[in-house]
Amino acid sequence: MLEGWFLWFILFWVVILISSFAIGGFFMFRKFLKKMPKEDGKSDMDWEEHYVNETRNLWKQEEKVLLEELVSPVPELFRDVARHKIAGKIGELALKENAPSINKDLVIRGYILATPKRDHKFLRKRLTEKQINMAPYEHLF
Repeated sequence: MLEGWFLWFILFWVVILISSFAIGGFFMFRKFLKKMPKEDGKSDMDWEEHYVNETRNLWKQEEKVLLEELVSPVPELFRDVARHKIAGKIGELALKENAPSINKDLVIRGYILATPKRDHKFLRKRLTEKQINMAPYEHLF
């Protein structure tokens, strides 16, 4: 028969393992859904990659630095994913508008549109820290 403290130790680890599997499975399932092809035959991640590749030569150093500063509050583990998602949205806007280059306005609009609604409070704080006037972008929030 298991003693009291050992039983609690085993139960504790069972809870930790099940929780870890559930969290990992959730994120793997989300990634799987993003990779699923849509009606046009491309997934969300394929389009994101397309927009980044098509607009790679439109970026100037100043806008790259601004993007890095905007994603700096994101935890380092997720920063690359956030940067790529935001760059994809900026590229999408640039291609739709036939922009000759990526400018500050496109970076800010893409940043707002690519950020989930639940994070807009932090986004507003970051834009305020960067002394960026949010009045022209209020309709995007």
